[in-house]
Amino acid sequence: MSIIHKTTLTPTKLELLTAWLPAQPWYAATGRAPELSKAGGFRLDDPKGDVGIEFMVVQDASGDRPAWYHVPMTYRAAPLDGADRALIGTTEHGVLGRRWVYDGPHDPVFVTQLLALLQGRAEPQAQSVSHTPDPSVTAEVTGAGSDVLAGAGPDVPAGAAEAPAVADGPDATRLVVAGGGP
Repeated sequence: MSIIHKTTLTPTKLELLTAWLPAQPWYAATGRAPELSKAGGFRLDDPKGDVGIEFMVVQDASGDRPAWYHVPMTYRAAPLDGADRALIGTTEHGVLGRRWVYDGPHDPVFVTQLLALLQGRAEPQAQSVSHTPDPSVTAEVTGAGSDVLAGAGPDVPAGAAEAPAVADGPDATRLVVAGGGP
């Protein structure tokens, strides 16, 4: 189970995301720096306890209308080999020291635990409270790919981190994650 430390992060997660988001191809550019606030999210546990896994929803108020982004992230005590392009940034954690923060879909631990969530083998955890399941978070997979996920084992195939988590179209697998308030 993840232990949530009540401590400082320098820079904060929102500061890291403020610098990182505008470089993403899916970011709705406003011509101004993002004005981010935390709007919700949840965590998943790494069974080995080495990697922090967080799904954060942020609101960007920099445009004429607010925009929301669902940003899955992982936190590691050392750099992830071969994942330089997925690095969101580094932060100093007041208890744990330096942490490397990654765009979650590029981290194999994230992909494995997301698959476990979709198969009902992982329990969503509260975003800011240790050892506390978050019953407001539900996961549902529908579409042509749902039968593939149902039979997939815990090992993630090579390249799975490159696939989008949400796709549209009649033959697409759709991931719906709901709940996880601020």
